[in-house]
Amino acid sequence: MRILGIDPGSRLTGFGVVNVTRSGRVSYLASGCVASTEGGLPERLTMIYRGIAEVIDAYRPESVAVEKVFMARNADSALKLGQARGAAICAAANRDLEISEYTALQIKRAVVGKGHAGKQQVQHMVKVLLGLSESPRADAADALACAICHANQAVGNAALLRGLGRHVQVIK
Repeated sequence: MRILGIDPGSRLTGFGVVNVTRSGRVSYLASGCVASTEGGLPERLTMIYRGIAEVIDAYRPESVAVEKVFMARNADSALKLGQARGAAICAAANRDLEISEYTALQIKRAVVGKGHAGKQQVQHMVKVLLGLSESPRADAADALACAICHANQAVGNAALLRGLGRHVQVIK
C-alpha cells in the first residue's frame, strides 16, 4: 500500500509518501513541501490544490492521511488553515482516494510514543523509523509522521480482520 501523508498549512503544506508491505514494513518514497507564499488566499489555495494533485499524480497513493486542525492562535489563522486543509483534501477527493484524518496527538503517539512530543522529537523519530540519512524539514516530517500513523492503523486493522477471520464461521 502507498500512503500520502499531508500536514496542511496556509503557507507551507508538508507531504510525505511511504510504501507499506503486507508485513507492515514502512519505507520512504518522497517528501517535501508545497510552498504557497505568493498572492492572496485564493491564489495560495490554488497552489496547494495543484501541488498536492501533482504529488498524487507522480506517486499514485492508494490512500491519504491528513492531520486534523486542532487549534490556532486566532480565528483568522484557524480559518485559513482550515481552507488550506480543504484544498489538500479536495485534491485527493477529486482522484477518488480514501482519506483518513488524525489528530496531532494520535500522530505523535504513533511515531514518538507520547502525544505531546515536540517537533524535533517527531523529526528524529521519522528519520529513525524510515532510515533516513538526515531529518526532513518540520512540515515534511509531520506529513511523513501522519502517513506512518495511518500505516500503523491499516496494518493493525488488517491483522485484526485476519484474526477475526479464523474465528468467524459463515452459516449458509
